Amino acid sequence: MPSPDFSNVGISAVQAYWDARPCNIRHSPSEIGTRQYFDEVEARKYFVEPHIPRFAEFSRWRGKRILEIGCGIGTDTINFARAGARVTAVDISAESLNLARQRARVFGLEDRIDFYQANAEELSDSVPPQPYDLIYSFGVIRHTPHPARVMAQVRKHYVQPDSTVKIMVYHRYSWKVLGIALTEGHGDFRNLDSVVARYSEAQTGCPVTYTYSRQSVQEIFDGFQIRRIEVDHIFPYRIPDYVQYRYVKEWHFRYLPSAVFRWLEKHYGWHLCVTAIA
Repeated sequence: MPSPDFSNVGISAVQAYWDARPCNIRHSPSEIGTRQYFDEVEARKYFVEPHIPRFAEFSRWRGKRILEIGCGIGTDTINFARAGARVTAVDISAESLNLARQRARVFGLEDRIDFYQANAEELSDSVPPQPYDLIYSFGVIRHTPHPARVMAQVRKHYVQPDSTVKIMVYHRYSWKVLGIALTEGHGDFRNLDSVVARYSEAQTGCPVTYTYSRQSVQEIFDGFQIRRIEVDHIFPYRIPDYVQYRYVKEWHFRYLPSAVFRWLEKHYGWHLCVTAIA
């Protein structure tokens, strides 16, 4: 199967998409920007995606320097800072950064986080080059036209010999891709990449979404030593209920034993979580 190619998409289209609806902005019905809102966003995010704290290992980075590429509205950012890390948080979306900065103020963590608006493919133009203990990006570089350029920036400007790199991208051979192909693509796999991109996020029409296999993801990690590749996360809830903040599972997951569901997640999950060292 050929690799997807979104290299002709302009970065301005990516920025406009995420400015229009920052990731997870509707995770709470409370007033946006309040402490209650941010607490509810975090609770919902980690309830639905409990593997994130396990992957990030927030407490491990106390006293360390972290570069987060694609901080969104700052859920993971805040938890790294709470754990005692010094965080440089980057996003292309001005709207997302506005909320992330507000979040840092609400929780009194402004002094532990430096925010930058930047195109990750040209990161060193905006973020001063220096080594970090951890480079972290959860579900972000899959949405830029040239992911390899992001990793080249990291390799050239932001790592030292003992740096850790933790990146999550989307898994091509997943339950999610199959579902999109059968429902939105009507079983036609010829235009699978564009269909998956269009329906990969809560807001339809995402201009760029790359998916990777365990093998193909290694290409963008050229120059790094991959220590672990893990597959995780199947979203089991009915969307009409979920958007109303109710957690009702789809019928085919409702009576599935938890052990079987976890097996499916670990083999056909949507998230491909890669840990590497420089």
